[in-house]
Amino acid sequence: MSTLVLGLVLGVPQAVAAEAPVGLGTAASYSVLGGQTVTNTGPTKLAGGLGVSPGTAITGFPPGKATGATHAGDAAAAQAQSDLVVAYNDAAGRAPTASVAGDLVGQTLVGGVYKSTGPLALSGTLTLDGQGDSNAVWIFQVASTLITASASNVNLINGAQACHVYWQVGSSATLGTNSNFVGTIMALTSITVTTGTVVAGRALARNGQVSLDNNTFTIPQCATTPTTTPSTSTTVSSTSDTSTTVSSTSDTSTTVSSTSDTSTTVSSTSDTSTTVPSTSHTRTSVPSTSHTSTTVPSTSTKDTSATSTTGSETTSSSPGVGLGTTSSGIGGTGGGQGHDNGPIGTSGLASTGASPLLGALVGLGALLVVLGGLLLVLVRRFRRAKR
Repeated sequence: MSTLVLGLVLGVPQAVAAEAPVGLGTAASYSVLGGQTVTNTGPTKLAGGLGVSPGTAITGFPPGKATGATHAGDAAAAQAQSDLVVAYNDAAGRAPTASVAGDLVGQTLVGGVYKSTGPLALSGTLTLDGQGDSNAVWIFQVASTLITASASNVNLINGAQACHVYWQVGSSATLGTNSNFVGTIMALTSITVTTGTVVAGRALARNGQVSLDNNTFTIPQCATTPTTTPSTSTTVSSTSDTSTTVSSTSDTSTTVSSTSDTSTTVSSTSDTSTTVPSTSHTRTSVPSTSHTSTTVPSTSTKDTSATSTTGSETTSSSPGVGLGTTSSGIGGTGGGQGHDNGPIGTSGLASTGASPLLGALVGLGALLVVLGGLLLVLVRRFRRAKR
């Protein structure tokens, strides 16, 4: 018993809180935001806004073009800078999940907060792996400079999104020529984006300038993930020439019905009652038919019924503990097939407000009641046979 309970406890999936995105406020609408000046050479294209504050100088637009609004030293730019300070401090204050140092080339990193106590570089390809989670977040805390080499690349795989990548840089950032960079750079001092570099993100400098040279900036839009209700499934199946149904009532009876070519029913009553207390607002139905399997589906009503069918139908009911579950395509609502509300094999008690551990223990209790009833009947048959 202890081993079984321990296995259930260890088998319950534990929820792990994902890192929250960094809130950029009004700075989110900017592709480029400088502290003192913004300079540009060539036909740079910005998908978002362009701004500077507290400085007022913006040069090179045109030939550069910003799709969003341009704000030079006005109230909107000042508000964006204020929001940038909040976002910068938020990113810098996150608890690190791992440490990085030197060159990030060749590494594959999952979502998390990565802290560097010195300068950080990228001389080739860095891969960010979302592991199927489009909400995964990467925050890089760089104590000093961030420098990427020419033709370097940040690669996103398995659902990773550029809108969830943040680079908090303690001094200045420089992106090498003809490189592909991903994420929002929040630099304390300045940002230099050299010739031909493409950025899926933003260049936001708090105090210094932003320098551009024939670049392309896109503002990545986060793809939304539909909210689903995960569920855990438990299916009990058996196939034989004889089907057996055990039902227990809350008074003083235990009934065993056995159906084969000839139907025989044995009923016994004693002073000891087998009671299944009701502890949740769910229903467990146990349909069983000869030469077929017995399946345990459930829905969210407070009722438990057990039915055995062989030519005719006999029904008995008892209040009991329900376990609403699905598995391998067996639906957890009304016993139908297919469940559209969540991935298979994860906790499905969210609709009742119960924890996954409680659901597992409730299911174990129901199973023990059934096994106890069967054992009681076998003992009585053995004693009668001896007489």
